[in-house]
Amino acid sequence: MKKNLRAEPMRNPIILALDVDTRDQALKIADSLAEIVGGFKLGPRLCLRYGMDFVKEIAQRGPIFLDNKHFDIPSTMEAAVRASFDAGASLVTVHALSGHEALKRMAEVEKELSQKRPFKILAVTILTSWDQNSLPGNMKPQPIAQHVTELAGLVKASGLSSVVCSPHELDLLQNQDLYLVTPGIRFSMQDSGDQKRIMGPKEALRKGASALVVGRPILEAKDIKETATDFVMAVYEEK
Repeated sequence: MKKNLRAEPMRNPIILALDVDTRDQALKIADSLAEIVGGFKLGPRLCLRYGMDFVKEIAQRGPIFLDNKHFDIPSTMEAAVRASFDAGASLVTVHALSGHEALKRMAEVEKELSQKRPFKILAVTILTSWDQNSLPGNMKPQPIAQHVTELAGLVKASGLSSVVCSPHELDLLQNQDLYLVTPGIRFSMQDSGDQKRIMGPKEALRKGASALVVGRPILEAKDIKETATDFVMAVYEEK
């Protein structure tokens, strides 16, 4: 397997976003796909409703990407990350916009916790639901690509090495020795939903992605097991 296909601490590069409304739905899907996908992404939608005990339940079925995008003072971010780790998370997100001091603290926490088991703290750059026309008005008037490059540089300077970015920024970051997690992944015939910057799985990996987040393209499929398998098979097909 080529280096850019490695997806530790996931079992393979396809991470299923469990973007559903109930615990029962999430557990049913996780049970169905546990032997297919590389791990499961959870966010506030389920975490706030069911708590960290629910995260532990999903973690029994596969590696967890806990995507709560922490953005607070460094001590609060650290406490949230440690709680996420204790619940079984293998990947946790923080906002790159939280700044150098917070990111440096996150790097120290990651170094400590990753000695116990595979664990990464991912810094979110620019949300994939944003495009050039929907960037917040208080951000510098410059291309999204430049924002992403600057934020990735801040992440590296702070001691972290993992970034969440859209597929369209992979070209900018692929040679910077970063673990790149990419949402907005779907096959070309599938609806893009509220994602503005999207790409197919094979192309994203070719451009340097380490792990790929897929949600509705699998969850809304007629046969979720078949579709999830298609995504995993696409990862390992010859170019």
